[in-house]
Amino acid sequence: MKDIIKKINEIEQTVIDWRRSFHQYPEVGWTEIRTASLVAKELKTLGFKLMIGREVIEDNKRMGLPSQEVLDAAYDRALHQGADPEFADKLKDGFTGVVGILECGDGPTIGMRFDMDALPVSEEHVSSHKPFDQGFISKNARLMHACGHDGHTAIGLGIASVLSSMQSRFMGTIKLIFQPAEEGVRGAKSMVASGVLDDIDILLGLHLGIKEEGSGSVYAGVSGFYATSKFDICFKGVSSHAGTHPENGRNALLAGAATALQLHSIPRHSSGISRINVGRLEAGTGRNIIADQAFMMIETRGSTSEVNDFMVKEMHRIVESIAALYQVTYEIEAVGHAEGGTSDEELVNIVEKVATQLEGLSVKPCLDDFGGSEDFTEMMTHVQSNGGKACYILMGSDIAAPHHNGAFDFEERDMMNAVKLLSLIAETFGD
Repeated sequence: MKDIIKKINEIEQTVIDWRRSFHQYPEVGWTEIRTASLVAKELKTLGFKLMIGREVIEDNKRMGLPSQEVLDAAYDRALHQGADPEFADKLKDGFTGVVGILECGDGPTIGMRFDMDALPVSEEHVSSHKPFDQGFISKNARLMHACGHDGHTAIGLGIASVLSSMQSRFMGTIKLIFQPAEEGVRGAKSMVASGVLDDIDILLGLHLGIKEEGSGSVYAGVSGFYATSKFDICFKGVSSHAGTHPENGRNALLAGAATALQLHSIPRHSSGISRINVGRLEAGTGRNIIADQAFMMIETRGSTSEVNDFMVKEMHRIVESIAALYQVTYEIEAVGHAEGGTSDEELVNIVEKVATQLEGLSVKPCLDDFGGSEDFTEMMTHVQSNGGKACYILMGSDIAAPHHNGAFDFEERDMMNAVKLLSLIAETFGD
């Protein structure tokens, strides 16, 4: 343990530098070309076998993919901002996944997942905001790492550096999974479908700064994830003059409005907590025109996958019925999904045991009522269904503002707690 911690302390500034580089050039889901290419470059330098792009992303399982125009612009921007050309071409067109594999002899296959995507958030330009004050603020307008995924990516590279330099201390096979498009729960499903997680025996994931606990705290596991589904809904009607021939129109705006009201009236379910939200509704073109189109962005959640499935089924029934009522057509596109999830008690106990040995950490048991959703659960449930174990860890951090806020920032030294914890957990399976 002392040797591993010494090595980690030596690379602290490198990990911070990686984080700040990723922070300056945020990329949203499926466009993480610069980020993923630099991850691939570093993993190759460290001696990891690489799987990249279409090798780890199943084409027809991607959800919420941007338009080709957006993907092309992201590729050009990434090259301009320092993406590694050796890998960028394999990542373009929305295939921004990277997996580094290190074979350390006989033993289990241990997977660790790190998300890479940023958010469509404008970062605060004020002196009290450390990234602005210290010169590593986002250079991409209206994009920001406002959820700590820049830190997660840097943590993954920090662990890779430790594993590579002390390979003889570890046993089995290590897979470091750098995932795109976690926001909107869009990316994990396609990586699972690629088969890259099929041989994993132990799967670990983490997040910085969730819940109220500050720096130095850690939840050894998380359960109570909500299953969730995300949808875009389009209604198409017929436009007409609202004054002279309103009877010739088919009002998509009214269909959208009625749907929004009825969705929020879905009965609660006796088996668990349910949620639904219409987050966006757009319709119409002018005050004297019967609206011929409406667009909605919605999500469902359930404390179990079964409750969420109930909400989704009711959503489909309501949309179909209201479309028939207003004589409009409709399309429903699934743009994100994650299952419910539970961390395995056996792994939680191992995480807790290792964490208590680290100086300065306040260790808490499994958080059983997380109440949120996470793309990691797609990977978690897949590994568990194959007989493996999975655990999701929360690393506390002093944050400057809530997640997804333009003033968000975390305490960078907390990244090193995560590097130490996951490296030492991996080392325990070599004992």
